[in-house]
Amino acid sequence: MDCVFCKIIEGQIPSHKIYEDENFIAFLDIHPQKPGHSQVIPKKHYRWVWDVPNLGDYFKACGKIAKAMQKAFQTDMVQSRIIGDEVLHAHIWLIPMHDHKFKNMEDIATKIRENL
Repeated sequence: MDCVFCKIIEGQIPSHKIYEDENFIAFLDIHPQKPGHSQVIPKKHYRWVWDVPNLGDYFKACGKIAKAMQKAFQTDMVQSRIIGDEVLHAHIWLIPMHDHKFKNMEDIATKIRENL
């Protein structure tokens, strides 16, 4: 399988990780709509979010990350999107809506991780 997200999970493609547990990983999007825009994905390959068997745990992880984003960027609004046609691996977008400026992705990732 030639899945870019599976390659990120396996460490074949570098990423700016912001969260990881036994089932899920989150990392900064390389084409962010706002600084902090992240992908939350299951470590096991599933095509659709709705195929993930532990869906409740998936959404709990997203909630934890969204709360960290709220603190990190001093915003109440974190958009979440489930579209699924960009990469054929289940993923949820989390996009903190703010006006902060950052110089690099690692600073953004660190700011989110510090608030988990």
